[in-house]
Amino acid sequence: MKRVMLLFVPAVLCSAVVFAGGSSESGPVEAPEENQLQLPTVMGGTYMDWMKTVYNRAGQADIVQIPLTAYDKNNRLHGIAAERWSVSDDGLTWTFDLRPGLQWSDGTDLTAHDFAFALERAVTQGYDFAWYWSWAGGVKNWSAVENGDLPPTELGVRAVDDDTLQVETETPKPYFPGVASWWFPVPRTYVERFGDEWASSADNYVSSGPFMLTEWVRGDRIVIERNPYYNAPWKAQVERIILYPALEEPAVGFPAYLAGDVDSTDLNAGQLAYASERFPDHLKSSPFYGIYYLAFDYDVAPFNDKEVRSAIFYAVDREELTSTVLRNVAIPARSLYAPGFPGYSEGNTELTGFDPERARRHLAAAGYPNGEGFPSVELWWRIEGGIHAPIVGPMAEYLQAQLKEVLNIEIEIRGVELRTWIDGLANRENNFWLAPYMYDYIDASNFASIFVTGGRHHWVNERYTALVDRANATADWEDRFPLYEEAERILIEEAAVTYLVHPLTNELWKPYVVGDGVEPNDYGDFPAQVFFVWTHIGLEN
Repeated sequence: MKRVMLLFVPAVLCSAVVFAGGSSESGPVEAPEENQLQLPTVMGGTYMDWMKTVYNRAGQADIVQIPLTAYDKNNRLHGIAAERWSVSDDGLTWTFDLRPGLQWSDGTDLTAHDFAFALERAVTQGYDFAWYWSWAGGVKNWSAVENGDLPPTELGVRAVDDDTLQVETETPKPYFPGVASWWFPVPRTYVERFGDEWASSADNYVSSGPFMLTEWVRGDRIVIERNPYYNAPWKAQVERIILYPALEEPAVGFPAYLAGDVDSTDLNAGQLAYASERFPDHLKSSPFYGIYYLAFDYDVAPFNDKEVRSAIFYAVDREELTSTVLRNVAIPARSLYAPGFPGYSEGNTELTGFDPERARRHLAAAGYPNGEGFPSVELWWRIEGGIHAPIVGPMAEYLQAQLKEVLNIEIEIRGVELRTWIDGLANRENNFWLAPYMYDYIDASNFASIFVTGGRHHWVNERYTALVDRANATADWEDRFPLYEEAERILIEEAAVTYLVHPLTNELWKPYVVGDGVEPNDYGDFPAQVFFVWTHIGLEN
């Protein structure tokens, strides 16, 4: 281990963990007498309506409402509200046939009109997830309707009849059924009666998912119970789940877990060593489908030179980074795709890795032998961004020291607020970025598309874009995969991105919680899709 490594472990990663008097227990280990679970909830926002707001939603809109489709723990797609689907010969029109007998929790029929209304309402209301339907979904005329250039009637979504939903896309989207895993119905009659407030209290609320909302005390708890009107796959296995928004953060969720007040919690890095030592049988660790990477302004020196980017690419020792600074909270990223995610290529991972001599040769070829004359640059990293955010600062500090040691170049690091980082990237206010990207749907296009021309970054490579566009529009995965594989080789050859790490998700679950939702999948990972997990867990008898 390098001597400098001892400098990189800040307080956020090594805070002492002393809870419950230092007990080795984690609260009651016997299943509760009642058939219920107590869990933290991921959001404590305003509306429990995924189709109104994703980033400020409340509770678990993704389990009290029914999606068109959902992924199982092995990333296979299943119809949930949709019984079957088909696509036109030109790949532009998708038809979803709904299951018969779908109902809302007030006993009224749930129809294709409720799904169509959800997107018709979203496109005209400044939806904070609108980009998903224009970019990932490619819904016909979405942007034009959203901007007011076309009327809502021109949106490429319609209910053919009560049982049939039809979607037109701008270009072929063979993965659209997976995109539809985030499409939930909205009850028009309740919106007409209460407006947006239909989703702000239990009094006005109606559910369509395996659980229904029965109580909502803001700032305290949300209670969801098995929905007797739910008539689709993946029914609830427990009678009731009590959700606690205040316990979302591990800093408060973990002590509550130790006290027996909740049955699951996320862990931050400072808690992990204690938890894994005291009760390893409770711990579920999995690679998260996301990546942290280095990106650049490709038109501005010094990063407009491929040799400079290649020097940085080979100067990073990802194995050391994840075995020391980020031990047990991340794994090395040798690909744009995490292991197990569609698009991951063992062949491409062999092209990546730590090679300090090669890194120095690239830097010398760029005109900066031993770092001489290298200009001052500043690496921007986000200080916000979910449960994985605490790993980013230590990662930036590691990179600062690593590039100094391997390449003898000085870089400054700057942690900035989320909005400053996003605006700075879009407006090219800096030229060096430590960037996160977390999956939105399970398909290689989700990651490959961020580097196409006009994507997240200002990198232009016509061959790469053509390959990804072709792959995105190709129907069969066996034909698509080689295209994504070839496209990723261009990323590597051009050093357009320096892969860093895939974060790990670490959770504790009480041992009396059983079922496929807490069992490893075929890849040895644990499922992360809430709809699957929460409908596939029960209590040990």
